[in-house]
Amino acid sequence: QVQVVESGGGLVHAGASLRLSCTISRRPYGFASEGWYRQAPGTQREFVAEILPDDTKNYAHSVKDRFVISRDRAKNTVYLQMNNLKPDDTAVYYCNAQTTIPSFQEFWGQGTQVTVSS
Repeated sequence: QVQVVESGGGLVHAGASLRLSCTISRRPYGFASEGWYRQAPGTQREFVAEILPDDTKNYAHSVKDRFVISRDRAKNTVYLQMNNLKPDDTAVYYCNAQTTIPSFQEFWGQGTQVTVSS
């Protein structure tokens, strides 16, 4: 079973930075996508960023130019560097890994809280 473990959340003031880390146990066929989602109270979980096998990076419009996703393959770890944080970024952030072999599956971490005060 794939294990997904996040760390790095916390409470910061607006304008600050945080880096989230996510360690994902490996699979023989790898993952079609590794990334981050978030869920604020009373809202649906939303896409934040992903990194694909060829290192293509995709971002939600709301975080583009502020957040950077990266990966250290040797450490099986994906990072989300969050800069210029805003109160609207407050949410539980979940790491996500998706595979399509042999069929579509996705794996979630337990989530890490990010709180941005104004």
